[in-house]
Amino acid sequence: MAAQRRTLMQSHQSWTDDLPLCQLCGVGTAPNSVYGPDGKSTQSHPNEDGHFRFSADSCFLYGVFNGYDGSRVANFVSQCLTAELLLGQLNSSHSETDVRRILTQAFDVVEKSYFETIDDALADKANLQAQLPEGVPVHQLPSQFQKIAERLKAREQEVSGGATAVIALILNNKLYIANVGTNRALLCKYTSDGQNQVIEIGRAHTTENEEELTRLTQLGLDPARLRQTGLIAGQSSLRRIGDYKVKFNYTDIDVLSAAKSKPIIAEPEIHGGLSLDGVTGFLLLMSEGLINALEAAHGTEQANQEMVAMVAAELVLQSSLEAVAQSVVERVKRLHHDAYASGRQKAPHCSRHEDMTLLIRTINYLLSDGSLTPTQGGRIYPVSVPYSNSQSTSKTSVTLSLVMPSQGTLTNGTNTASTLEGGTPTPGQSPTTTLQSTNTQTQSSSSSSGDGGLFRRGSQAAQPDETGRVPPYVDFTHFYKMWGSEHSEGPGQGVLGPQ
Repeated sequence: MAAQRRTLMQSHQSWTDDLPLCQLCGVGTAPNSVYGPDGKSTQSHPNEDGHFRFSADSCFLYGVFNGYDGSRVANFVSQCLTAELLLGQLNSSHSETDVRRILTQAFDVVEKSYFETIDDALADKANLQAQLPEGVPVHQLPSQFQKIAERLKAREQEVSGGATAVIALILNNKLYIANVGTNRALLCKYTSDGQNQVIEIGRAHTTENEEELTRLTQLGLDPARLRQTGLIAGQSSLRRIGDYKVKFNYTDIDVLSAAKSKPIIAEPEIHGGLSLDGVTGFLLLMSEGLINALEAAHGTEQANQEMVAMVAAELVLQSSLEAVAQSVVERVKRLHHDAYASGRQKAPHCSRHEDMTLLIRTINYLLSDGSLTPTQGGRIYPVSVPYSNSQSTSKTSVTLSLVMPSQGTLTNGTNTASTLEGGTPTPGQSPTTTLQSTNTQTQSSSSSSGDGGLFRRGSQAAQPDETGRVPPYVDFTHFYKMWGSEHSEGPGQGVLGPQ
């Protein structure tokens, strides 16, 4: 079995290549970048992220993986986790408890399988290490040991690394999220009471997560030291797949050495099943690199809302989900680079970003054909999303647009009645809906107001007159008068405005 898995990892093809891809999903990616003094970016290492998006027997499975110190683990997990879930293990007769158990077992089996594939390499590494004189730095080794040191380094690179993962499963029209690490899942849904909720499902497994600190405290570790350390073996995540150093040699890591058992685990935190009956919106799975890039550029306060707003805008502009996802990733990449290029001290962490991956899965949402305008039909609702950068408390509105489906919608590939009819504004009405930002662990939510309404619906779009023009949305009369008074040099001079 171990030999078969090694063959699988070394192969450039996978049995998952034959699985049907989900057509209700799109993925966007961008490689890591390091900015030079001239603003130009260079890639510092090969891409280490991974993803999958499959549908089989009314079961929909999606995943985003953030690899580090190589892509070996992310690639292995993306292949084998699919095998552990889509070869008949899941079916419509399973209860929610059954599904959560199967998801947990799948992660456990996949990690054990991965370590089986590197058993021989670890044994060879230990053998090479034993042949070198103890306590002698590599650069001071006698010449007869240099080749052994080179082989040892190659083995070290072969077995190093790990991955974090966020998995979404839709079965029986219920959503399950399984998270290991620092990737993120967001669900944006339109609710029957006239609100649009952005729900962060789960929390990152870092030293800022109180439940994770409680878990580690019960193992005998000092939470204060963990908070102060932040990064453990170079990573912020307290849950990882692979990474043999922290799994088997954690006693050699000072901040973890007192643990009674393995402190860094691959057990997923599972949420669901969340019913998708009557839900219209979309699901986002984001890699840590994408999240960090946006937060580094614009701060953490409104990152989720801003990400949803960008997706909503691109859903109007693009004709495919693939284009939507890629456009959003490119926008985040551009925001991050612009923050660096501005030279402002309020973006000190924008000198580089890691690989970025965004997976979008629509839920009962009919994608625009990319050519819809206010005068061509459809319902276009403004999207106003406030955000604050890390150095300012003032809020800036980003106004975007979202086309919501007006007739039949899709439920996991089948037609169903629209869930929005009850919330459709009638002529003369201008109901305002708000954005609720919710975390499923804390169950706390806050509704934005003022400029913070997401999917704010205005009255019907202005109709063109006989010349084909529409009335202006903004009256610039006051601006023209002010500009004229500042720049006029005499009667009739400096007049600005429509002629």
